[in-house]
Amino acid sequence: MTSTPPLRQPCPPGVCDCGREQLLDTLGNDLRILLLTRAEEKRLLERLENLESLSDLEKMQRRLHEQLGIHLTVAPGFNEVRSMRGIGIHIAELPGLCRKTRLAIPTAIRRGLEKRPEIAYSLLNAHDLFRDI
Repeated sequence: MTSTPPLRQPCPPGVCDCGREQLLDTLGNDLRILLLTRAEEKRLLERLENLESLSDLEKMQRRLHEQLGIHLTVAPGFNEVRSMRGIGIHIAELPGLCRKTRLAIPTAIRRGLEKRPEIAYSLLNAHDLFRDI
């Protein structure tokens, strides 16, 4: 007997635009994102708030993509970066990803960067225009 992992519970009707039901109804869709239950989401957000280094952030980006199919991009914004808000954190559209989760992930990363500003400095240095001069 094979047990299936628990899937995320549906959001209340009219509250979210994640497209969970359409994702489940179509055969062949990637359902990995539905493995992110609310309990697992809390663990993920806590982990993102407690990043240790830029390589830790990059590792989390890879793991999010491998395990859940989430494409997360973290890079300095186009304009001058004066605070953590100037760092662009973008999640590619993904059917089944809850609206609240799409907002909570960047917020958790910003909190992590505020706790450890050296990670933000490393991120800025990694994208420096003059780094090869």
